[in-house]
Amino acid sequence: MSYLNTLLATNERVVRASRDHWIVLLPTIVADGAISLAIVGLSVLGIVFSPPWTWLGFLLLFIPLLHFLWRIWMWWSKQYAITNRRVIQISGMVNKRVSDTLLEKINDIVTEQSAMGRLLKFGDVEIIAGSDSGVDVFYRLADPIGFKKDLLDQKASVGEPEAAEEPEKHAQSVPDLIAELDELRKKGLITGAEFEKKRRKLLDRI
Repeated sequence: MSYLNTLLATNERVVRASRDHWIVLLPTIVADGAISLAIVGLSVLGIVFSPPWTWLGFLLLFIPLLHFLWRIWMWWSKQYAITNRRVIQISGMVNKRVSDTLLEKINDIVTEQSAMGRLLKFGDVEIIAGSDSGVDVFYRLADPIGFKKDLLDQKASVGEPEAAEEPEKHAQSVPDLIAELDELRKKGLITGAEFEKKRRKLLDRI
């Protein structure tokens, strides 16, 4: 079970889970890639270690590799989620920090995208809530337009009964009702034709 799922209350469900766009890792990719190339070049030329110890220079490649893996872990540990009740922001690799904003407290949602952001589908999402909650800004979020749409949909449905629950309730009650009708038919309280007519009506509700 993911850490996000452990935060959910009873009957709360995740509608959308998102992270920062991979573009935030680009500086790390460029820097660690350049350092790795420099290490390889210096090792091949024997500048770092003279032959026959040239191969020891390649051990230095673990430095940019470990740095890159650390940055990946940081990126993966930061998560944004929309549930049917709130917006959740999770950060921290070992020590977790969780920030919640209830949907009914959200007053406005602002998105900003540069030309590059529209091309690669990333941008900033600013959530303006009540005075006690303040403002949350999610920078370089992946698919900010989709995130905003899902957030608006959930905010609009706050306080409304879950539409998906109604068919389930009907589906659970129909077999019981049919069984009760069958008992009435067996006892002679309703005719076979009446039983069949009511049974078809009940099945149409599923």
